[in-house]
Amino acid sequence: MYFKFTFCPIILLLWASLSFAQNVNVVIHGAASIAKTDDNFVCVTLDWWPAEKCDYNQCPWGKAGILNLDLRYGALINAIKAFNPLRIKVGGSLQDNVVYKVGEVSSCPNFMKREDGLFGFSQGCLSMERWDQLNRFFNHTGVKLTFGLNALFGRNESQTEKGLWIGDWQPQNTRDFMQYTISKGYKVDSYEFVDAKQYGKDVIVLKNLVKELYAHPETQPKVLGPGGFYEEKWFNTFLEVSGQGIVDGLTHHIYNLGPGDDPNMMNKILDPSYLNQVSQTYKGVSDVVNKFRPQLGAWVSESGGALNGGSKDVSRTFADGFWYLDQMGMASTYDQKVFCRQALIGGNYGLLNATTFVPNPDYYGALLWHQLMGSTVLAVTKETDPNLRVYAHCAKKKPGVSLIFINLSKDRSFNITLSNAKPGDAGKPNYEFVGKQNREEYHLRALTGDIKDDIVCLNDVPMVQTDSEDIPAMDPKLVDASTPISIAAQSIAYVTIRDFEAPACV
Repeated sequence: MYFKFTFCPIILLLWASLSFAQNVNVVIHGAASIAKTDDNFVCVTLDWWPAEKCDYNQCPWGKAGILNLDLRYGALINAIKAFNPLRIKVGGSLQDNVVYKVGEVSSCPNFMKREDGLFGFSQGCLSMERWDQLNRFFNHTGVKLTFGLNALFGRNESQTEKGLWIGDWQPQNTRDFMQYTISKGYKVDSYEFVDAKQYGKDVIVLKNLVKELYAHPETQPKVLGPGGFYEEKWFNTFLEVSGQGIVDGLTHHIYNLGPGDDPNMMNKILDPSYLNQVSQTYKGVSDVVNKFRPQLGAWVSESGGALNGGSKDVSRTFADGFWYLDQMGMASTYDQKVFCRQALIGGNYGLLNATTFVPNPDYYGALLWHQLMGSTVLAVTKETDPNLRVYAHCAKKKPGVSLIFINLSKDRSFNITLSNAKPGDAGKPNYEFVGKQNREEYHLRALTGDIKDDIVCLNDVPMVQTDSEDIPAMDPKLVDASTPISIAAQSIAYVTIRDFEAPACV
């Protein structure tokens, strides 16, 4: 049973007011966009892991896997519906070990622990009864679905080189699965094919299969790949072998915090220079996209921060938002179209508690991003402290701009003024922006001021589900436009300014 706070303790407000305040001017370059994201940039995964998946002497998945997740819980349904819509990718490490019980496949085994199996498990199975249940759930909650396919069906692991799979991909089971999906009228936005390095040619077979079975181009799911961690040579070879117009979107994974049992995890999250390191990966993927120009650009199709289920002490806390929201901000500036969080539920890094379905702090940060940050990305510049992270987008579906401020500093707050960059002449001074309409501000803080808290406060109101398991109201605080934007130490804030004139947002 959870104690329901109705306000954030006053000690937090006193602590925030006593921290040293630094004045900062942030310049928004609103004349032109630097990147574009998908309208449904925020994405989450549902994974195949069974309850027996264990790492670091813990087994945090419980019954959160695709095959055993109870889809009837109101808290789960409401958490997804709040996004309206939420993009979900069904997949994960075991997707290449899943057969579909349809057509010629009559046996439907459960995943079992097996030392010599793929990722330590035997083959598992998706029955069409379970696929029906999942699709009723997706339809009811308004999910935009990406489905990760089994790319190893028909192949065998090499006896001489571990991790090398030989033979051709056999598409019959996938064909039967797609035909069943089409016959039921189930909507799939895209299929991901996590292809091995030496098998770029098999994605051509998949693309032709999609074209054959989905006769109308407007309803054809897109084909994504290759997944996995970015390697320049592999990604270039994959797109060269598959050829122009085959892969619609280039997908890759990000786990830049390393192993989930790293005792230095918190220090990594709070170190701006460490957070910046992953920008080289985003730049590399962006360069490949610019070279081959797949239609949907680049997607981060899986990112949990810490590997192997996440960190039990960090991933479900307020502190994780410093990593997560900064990653989404950084990825968007490098023209990554979609960012899929591992996972909606399961492991330590789920946005929802795997047992109670109660949202963790990152859930609320993701929901605010989805509601406030539009698809047009703007450049921002600032001087001084690297602990202040700032990203700007055109506001979503309304006039103006939305910004996210992330303050990593433990003992320093920031008073922020804004300027509008003068287009066309870097030598001219920027326009100081003085708004006339009240700003809409959403300040996120840990409940007690300890960033290891697993309850977040929005504008000093604790975010806990209502008695009917609905997501609580997430209303902005209206602030006089003539005052600086105040960002407390170790806090995160979204700010929307309706009367900021950015030509890129018109």
